[in-house]
Amino acid sequence: MIRILLVDDHPIVRTGLRSLFENYPDLQVVGDLSSGEEALDFARTQRIDVVLCDLRLGAGMNGAQTTRALTSLPHPPRVLILTTFDKDAEILACIEAGAAGYLLKDVAAETIVSSIRQANAGQMVLAPEMTQRVLAGMRQPKIELTAREREVLTQLATGAGNKQIAKALFVSEATVKTHLVHIFEKLQATSRTAAITKAQELGLLEG
Repeated sequence: MIRILLVDDHPIVRTGLRSLFENYPDLQVVGDLSSGEEALDFARTQRIDVVLCDLRLGAGMNGAQTTRALTSLPHPPRVLILTTFDKDAEILACIEAGAAGYLLKDVAAETIVSSIRQANAGQMVLAPEMTQRVLAGMRQPKIELTAREREVLTQLATGAGNKQIAKALFVSEATVKTHLVHIFEKLQATSRTAAITKAQELGLLEG
């Protein structure tokens, strides 16, 4: 019997998955929760084989953070991400956090079931095209922005000009310009629009 914990902030999704697994005698849902924090508390006291976790879980821990916390436990469960989001940076973040796989919610029900069985058996679960994207992402140097650069980038994404950014962050316009130069260099962008687009693709504006 594979003991499953469902983690999704949408009750209807948890209900649907619970109903699905009732059709399989080797699968047992031992809990369904709405947040990563609840999942971590639950996993500390219950034996879980596989956690089926959404990527975005409201205001608290996201799927990657939840995965990292769960896989750091003394007796860690296998974690499968089940989500509607397929940005390369998000997929890579989850795999680097220790996820056993990454599935999109539009896959067939049988694919979810077989993936749970594969994960429980210690296998990695990724669609072939997703595997190529993960490998490509791992080969690329990781882009690291400082906390201040992220703040400037977030302001930039709202459409704010240099003067507005400077006022919001309590710095000079010259300082903002310096941060923008560094941001553009790191993102290999030649314009504000290109920088924002690249940041969104990399998941740097999330959370």
